[in-house]
Amino acid sequence: MEDINLDRDKWVSDDFEIMGWHDCYIYAMCLNPNYEFSIDLDYIFKWIEPHSSEDDFKFWISPCTLIFENVYNLKIEVEVIEPFRIQIDEITREKAESQISKNYIGGKEPFHWIIETIQGQITFYSNGYNQFVRQRPKLLDKQFIGLNEREGISFEKRTYSLE
Repeated sequence: MEDINLDRDKWVSDDFEIMGWHDCYIYAMCLNPNYEFSIDLDYIFKWIEPHSSEDDFKFWISPCTLIFENVYNLKIEVEVIEPFRIQIDEITREKAESQISKNYIGGKEPFHWIIETIQGQITFYSNGYNQFVRQRPKLLDKQFIGLNEREGISFEKRTYSLE
């Protein structure tokens, strides 16, 4: 089985077009007093197709902290029943006309972000994000890692060493 080698352990807004969050599981969300919206999730870096009809997909996954900066007008409409997880369908963004001075939101133009999940929708305005890869990706036969293996919930802005 092939290995995955990441060329970086932190992803940023400029990488949006090459990233995808489909089927990523959210473990927790946090609102920080400095206008950050943090999401603890299992990010799927790569899907491995089955080699035969008897095999299932495999996934290169790592726990990550996704932090949106200078967030405002956050709206969360999610209904979680069973299993007690939120699964992302997709994340989209579109340029937004801001009623807030760019001086207050980091000097960058904001986007309107839409996180579509199987359980509902999360929308907000933000001028960008950083995603920190906290562990080396693991090859699994499911689309999430699990709390113990990922070392619980975390909103840390730390990355593992690529070396």
